[in-house]
Amino acid sequence: MIGVAVLGSTGSIGESTLDVLARHPDRFRLVALGARRNAARLAEQCVRWRPDYAALADESAAQELRAKLAAAGVRTRVLAGESALEELAALPDAQFVMAAIVGAAGLKSTLAAARAGKRLLLANKESLVMAGPLLITAVRAGGGTLLPIDSEHNAIFQCLPPNVRPGETPPGVRRVLLTASGGPFLDWPREALATVTPEQACRHPNWVMGRKISVDSATLMNKGLELIEACFLFGLSPSQVEIVVHRQSVIHSLVEYVDGSMLAQLAAPDMRTPIAHALAWPERLASGVEFLDLVRTARLDFCAPDTERFRCLVLAQEAARVGGLLPAILNAANEVAVQAFLEGRLNFMEIPAVIEAVITRMSGGPLRALDDVLAADAEARHLAAELLPSGRPAAARSARA
Repeated sequence: MIGVAVLGSTGSIGESTLDVLARHPDRFRLVALGARRNAARLAEQCVRWRPDYAALADESAAQELRAKLAAAGVRTRVLAGESALEELAALPDAQFVMAAIVGAAGLKSTLAAARAGKRLLLANKESLVMAGPLLITAVRAGGGTLLPIDSEHNAIFQCLPPNVRPGETPPGVRRVLLTASGGPFLDWPREALATVTPEQACRHPNWVMGRKISVDSATLMNKGLELIEACFLFGLSPSQVEIVVHRQSVIHSLVEYVDGSMLAQLAAPDMRTPIAHALAWPERLASGVEFLDLVRTARLDFCAPDTERFRCLVLAQEAARVGGLLPAILNAANEVAVQAFLEGRLNFMEIPAVIEAVITRMSGGPLRALDDVLAADAEARHLAAELLPSGRPAAARSARA
């Protein structure tokens, strides 16, 4: 039995991971569950799965979890605090670690899993965006395996030659093409984007995702972050990664080789496919996903992204070209801006404006160690918060836009 720890178990990737694990009880044993602060949902999962350990980064939420589990007669050991997720990531009984904590909050636990030599199932793209060289080095030093869970990067991995190592350019590869659904506002006129509500932005046409990543998809920042991730994962320059809008979300990405061959991975838009692939690799196992019917799909469309209306993609491409600490700064500013949008303090078109102001004012610099990353992240968040509009709520500003 292979022991598995799921970090970010209460989110959409975590829930999908548990669904796949439930289909193979003879192969996997759930050792630990971890989340940031959702005590109610984590308690339900612990009652269902009875893991040895559970952890919440929020201390008060962990107290709530302990009370709920005691009342239910569940003897799962509960850990609390910022370091608790790192402890779960390094548990000896967990050979596989799903890293699905959203945003910069997942960086330290992801690094802990890498250092401990785990099979790291990486759904937390921000870890690579913020500290790509550090994470790749940690994976190599720990002797573990890094397998991407983002559907695009998992698709690329499936289309590459065997024995590819993280951070090394695969032989014969000319470029990769990351596909993007385009989000819910692909055809909206520019003037209408200022009136977008959080509910509209979180209503993705093809995928069921959390609120933050749904907004990133709507602004195309998610694709920009994935571009940076692909560069670190596969040892590519930004010029070797092209973004292609593909509305149907059936082709998850493509790899073009120097001989003119282009390989693509196709599947229904369901995260259980890359999760099952990473759990079983190099084998295959059933994921519960509906099989793809190409006749019913009927057509596959492609177009270039509109970088005039979706400026976040341009900002991410620039951060990828500059490198160093700029991707970490970009990510931090984006997290602050997206949260402000979700809280109604920023309108949709102000998200890239805040990000651009932050990366323009901060010098960045070389990435030498984790402390450099954390300092740049903190400074960028502080500056982004200062740049948020004050006074009128976003709705009022949108009405005058």
